[in-house]
Amino acid sequence: MQRVLSTVILLGLLLASAAAFAITEHLKLIKSPIYKTDVTTVFSPVCGCATDRAKIIFSLRSPDTITVTIVDSSGKAVATLATDRSVPKGKVTFYWDGRTDDGTVVPDASAYQPQVEFPRRTIRMPNRILVDTSAPTVVSATDGDGLLIPGDHALKIDYVLSGKARAAGYVDGRRVFLSRSKQPRGQVNWNGKRLGKPLPPGRYVLEVGAVDVAGNETPAAERKRVVVHIEDIALGETTIHARAGARFTVDVRTGATQYTWVFAGNRDSAEAPRLRLRAPSHRGRYRLVVTAQGHSTRATVIVGAP
Repeated sequence: MQRVLSTVILLGLLLASAAAFAITEHLKLIKSPIYKTDVTTVFSPVCGCATDRAKIIFSLRSPDTITVTIVDSSGKAVATLATDRSVPKGKVTFYWDGRTDDGTVVPDASAYQPQVEFPRRTIRMPNRILVDTSAPTVVSATDGDGLLIPGDHALKIDYVLSGKARAAGYVDGRRVFLSRSKQPRGQVNWNGKRLGKPLPPGRYVLEVGAVDVAGNETPAAERKRVVVHIEDIALGETTIHARAGARFTVDVRTGATQYTWVFAGNRDSAEAPRLRLRAPSHRGRYRLVVTAQGHSTRATVIVGAP
């Protein structure tokens, strides 16, 4: 009798296991009512920019009634996006502004997930949403000599940021560049244009800030400031020493293909970036004037003993 009972129990366990396996395999064949999900991974509800809310997109296999909420890392609902809403088959889109139902911005510390409740089941989507409200800071920004010659070279700005973000430059409050790299350290070139147009020669204050992936932007008061001089033409030196009767060279920086020069009663044109001249045979101070595109620059040539 004991042996028969044991056999019956064993057979029962085997049948139960087989049934459970069959049910599990059957459930695997049942497709989820949700597919083709597309959810924002990180955003800033306080940036005042195009990325100040999360987009939650998914498709339904059939029409249904759903409730959509946002839950935190502990599974607690923090915001309700829809309640018992009848939705058609196909693509549906919801937006979350990063706030709770009472309008409070949620903490950055947690990761959030969309949750969709159907009449007979609830699905927590695996997509994680991060909320980031901290603006990036600029540790340093340097620009070499601060001289920009349009058409000759771009101004190279080396920067160090507090974290991954894109370096941004501003002149008179308008953005003039945004780096492609999101690395905390790098270099960006500025061609001297604002709104697509070259700025006229003059002195400018370039503010260097950053924009992170969530859309947070360095406040204007916290940007690093760099003084930039835009010139159509410039010389490598403004004071040149030469021996009487000897040849000397001057570096000429300009975006023009040709420039003219006037020195010690002589006048001519040149194209090379290094201007070669001969000093007068008499000692003294002479003025060199180089002109390109209607703009001139000057240097003093001090001629000494041969």
